[in-house]
Amino acid sequence: MISGQQARSFQQQEATSLWLPRPREVEFRRERLPELAPGTVHVKTVLSALSHGTEMLVYRGQVPPDLSLDLPTLQGSFRFPIKYGYATVGWVAEAGEGVESPLPGELVFVHHPHQTEYVVPASMAIPLPPGIDPEVGCFVASLETAVNVMLDCSARLGERVVVFGQGVVGLLLTQLARRAGAGLIATVDPLEIRRRLSLELGADMSLSTAEGLQGEILRCTGGMGADVVLEVSGNGEALNQALELLAFQGTLIVCSWYGLKPVTLDLGGAFHRKRLRLISSQVSSIDPALQPRWDRLRRLSVVLGLLPHLQLKGLITQRIPFERAQEAYDLVERHPEETVQVILTYGEAGV
Repeated sequence: MISGQQARSFQQQEATSLWLPRPREVEFRRERLPELAPGTVHVKTVLSALSHGTEMLVYRGQVPPDLSLDLPTLQGSFRFPIKYGYATVGWVAEAGEGVESPLPGELVFVHHPHQTEYVVPASMAIPLPPGIDPEVGCFVASLETAVNVMLDCSARLGERVVVFGQGVVGLLLTQLARRAGAGLIATVDPLEIRRRLSLELGADMSLSTAEGLQGEILRCTGGMGADVVLEVSGNGEALNQALELLAFQGTLIVCSWYGLKPVTLDLGGAFHRKRLRLISSQVSSIDPALQPRWDRLRRLSVVLGLLPHLQLKGLITQRIPFERAQEAYDLVERHPEETVQVILTYGEAGV
């Protein structure tokens, strides 16, 4: 006969995970969890966040199929099936031998796919600030991306900044640019819900298209143009529009990942004559010019310190139970005008 304690241990050895078996389809699988080895922790998920950019490219099958997976927690391949996702918050249920942090009962963020519970190296479980709302904690990955963009763009006090795209990362950049002392912030997004949030979070103006923006920027800057443009819309057409907005020797930071979508860039006009700079920003590495003063631990420390001070919960537009994940993906796919940040909730699975 199996005792109650043995039964609980047996149950903890399995979890429900979310897989994408093919483009635009969701599948739930039961998975056996690995043993709680020294140096690992067992986490029970409270919630996980959908990435409306990168993750939706994966969901649609718009990622180069031979691209390697960039997180050890991901499984499968971009050829499908794939277990994807990288923003979960949960409680540490158990800690293996030798683990000093995090300890059982601590709330952590982990770059892990959508799954009810999992075992990972303790170094991957990021303790969240005491008393932080789990919903705020789900923004760690997006905020780390936004902080990295700010490090790449080197926006100075009083500079004029334009942000293309007001999804989660774009809205975080709007807040960070304002905190950094930008003299002017203009944003572009076709969705009314995001433009409204943009103005609430610090933008001086927010337009539905780039049409007319150049005239506004020139008017507001005495004919000079923008110092920095951040392209985070995922729309390659924004790149040429961004180049036209920049002042002499201005900087365009490309934060978007376009996947398989082709991008045509006109480098024969403003880019050439105004000596413009085009920089790629990607969260997996930090500008070498900032090293060794900056590393990932310092960047993460900044992110955790910002969590209590930014407006984050207001970016969550839908909370959908994990078992209804297909509805969540469908909502983001078919009704982007209604969504900013969609999260999956795990109910008793995370208790």
